[in-house]
Amino acid sequence: MKRRQLLAALGAAPLAVAMPAFSFEGAELYPGEKPIYEAAKKEGVVVSFDTGPEWVNWKGLFRDFKKRYPEVDITYNDLGSAATVFALEKSRRRPQADTAYYFAASAVDAVKKDVVAPFQPINFEKLPTVFREASGKWFTIHTLNVAFLVNKKLVRNVPTSWADLVKPEYRNSIVYLDPRSTGVGQVVVFAAAYANGGSIDNIKPGTDYLGRLQGAGNVMRVEGTTPYAKFLKGEVPIWIGYENDGLKAKYVDGMGDAAEVVIPKEASIAAPYAISLVKNAPNPNAAKLWLNFTMSEAGQSLFAQGFVRPAVPGLRLPPDVRSKMPPAPQLLPLDVVKASERSSEVSSLWAQAVLGK
Repeated sequence: MKRRQLLAALGAAPLAVAMPAFSFEGAELYPGEKPIYEAAKKEGVVVSFDTGPEWVNWKGLFRDFKKRYPEVDITYNDLGSAATVFALEKSRRRPQADTAYYFAASAVDAVKKDVVAPFQPINFEKLPTVFREASGKWFTIHTLNVAFLVNKKLVRNVPTSWADLVKPEYRNSIVYLDPRSTGVGQVVVFAAAYANGGSIDNIKPGTDYLGRLQGAGNVMRVEGTTPYAKFLKGEVPIWIGYENDGLKAKYVDGMGDAAEVVIPKEASIAAPYAISLVKNAPNPNAAKLWLNFTMSEAGQSLFAQGFVRPAVPGLRLPPDVRSKMPPAPQLLPLDVVKASERSSEVSSLWAQAVLGK
């Protein structure tokens, strides 16, 4: 009764999969998995905030988690990063969520608001230090990576570098998101900075570069919302966006060979997406079981099937998945703590360089 009341109160969607209890006849995914499952079975449910099933293959993780742990239900909602932090803060006295997923900048905000708890899952120590809060109050589970998404029906020569984009042949061809109002736009500025001799601490080379791109007449427009639908319709020759959108367009939404996804060769940015254990979570053992699963080789491989790069380095991905996302050593991990501190500076320098304001 308690569990059903909880689901009704959350408006969350239960995943009902009828199957016999799994007895762990095979090897554990990690040492101590069985005792955690035994404790989680007594709770019977894990509530996962902001994990909409169609995004980054959460549905695949839900499915395989339930297969492995049939006596633990999993429920979810799909709020958005900032709204998730707000919801955690609003319900801090009686938390409803067990885990929270978001762009890592929102995870930093969640730590400041003291709504998440430390937990270091399996493979935690393998993450780059900028991809985790030291005590485990958040940790990165996958990245989204700045890439050139190219419609080859509209572009004769596919650009492979930031330097290429300034060439006259790409006049009125390029779209990207506004860094004053979108996180993706901010990340593009940091990527352009690194590619042009700058860094997270020196972003002016990035905004200057985008100013040159504008001055060359190569920018078709700067968008306020994602131009994914326009890209699919053939209205955007080159979109500086996230790799996973291009791969989804190519392999899922019908563009096929017309879509090319390029990680620019000088440098690019891997933007971290993180997850946390909620402070005073109602089902802490089920939450830890779920968090460990997302960081296991099995869970990380499922993210890769959703066209996002796993956060844990050195995983053995299936060949068909690996071929879609070949190694890209020029991808640099974004320090979201520093990036958040420079958000206003990015907006003002971009406006000066691109809009002359």
